Amino acid sequence: MKNAKGIGFIETAKSVAMAFLGVQSDKNRHRDFNQGQFSHFVIAGLIGVILFITSLVAIVSIVLP
Repeated sequence: MKNAKGIGFIETAKSVAMAFLGVQSDKNRHRDFNQGQFSHFVIAGLIGVILFITSLVAIVSIVLP
């Protein structure tokens, strides 16, 4: 049964960041599946990937002139 109260942007961003690192707790995983919206996690994941790739490109362009 889905709870009426969803999780906010900060909790979604933290869950996506922990998923990138592979250290999500079981309690938070259950919370995400029960209260989170799939579209929010997809959007946050895409933003995270874009930021990661952009930071890698920036670091490489700084290191290699």
